[in-house]
Amino acid sequence: MAGVSSCMKYSMFIFNLLFWVCGSIILGVSIWIRVSKDVQQELEIESNNFAGVDLLIAVGSIIMVLGFLGCCGAIKESRCMLLLFFIGLLLILILQITGGILGAVYRSQIETSLNKALQRSLDSLQGSTEQDKTFQENFQKFENTYQCCGLLNGAEDWGKNFGRKICECDVKSTSSDLCTNFKGRYVYKTPCGEVMLELIKNNMLIIIAIAFGLAVIEILGLVFSMSLYCQIQRK
Repeated sequence: MAGVSSCMKYSMFIFNLLFWVCGSIILGVSIWIRVSKDVQQELEIESNNFAGVDLLIAVGSIIMVLGFLGCCGAIKESRCMLLLFFIGLLLILILQITGGILGAVYRSQIETSLNKALQRSLDSLQGSTEQDKTFQENFQKFENTYQCCGLLNGAEDWGKNFGRKICECDVKSTSSDLCTNFKGRYVYKTPCGEVMLELIKNNMLIIIAIAFGLAVIEILGLVFSMSLYCQIQRK
């Protein structure tokens, strides 16, 4: 009867140990962000907006569980654990591929969806409630960072809330191509909607590259786990 390859067994163990460590780091940092008020203020995360952090907690937990199953399955030569690891990794790969296909199909609709979302946000930009003021303060930081103004139509999107320091463009220190004259003041010419669309498109390429890299690693994990499973079964 053929034995279990020690090289494959310990390679599988080391791979999943690193996998488990990565999951632990993601989970630990995510929980720290979730419970620490100081970190939330530093990262400017609102108390009612933890969707991204909660997603990282879920991802970290899943990676930890899969890493544990892979480690124990390899070192203990447990077919049950290796099979669970294989199924879990396969489900993640299927979800990844499904998400990639949906992203490719609906990529052309990103601009339309973004414009609709920005159109809804115009009311907050021109409103006067406390919630609107909070939105306006955060949006001004975005404008200053990315040197843009308004959402869709530039400075006029601010309506009656257009103030002295809003969208202020210093022609002495900034390229004149970025500035335009509005109500006797120089303001940033580019609407922030265009900047947001460009950021989304650029980040999508990064996400696709990361997803492709992860898919390659996951396929290797599937091949190694199934190979080790078959070797243990033949033992």
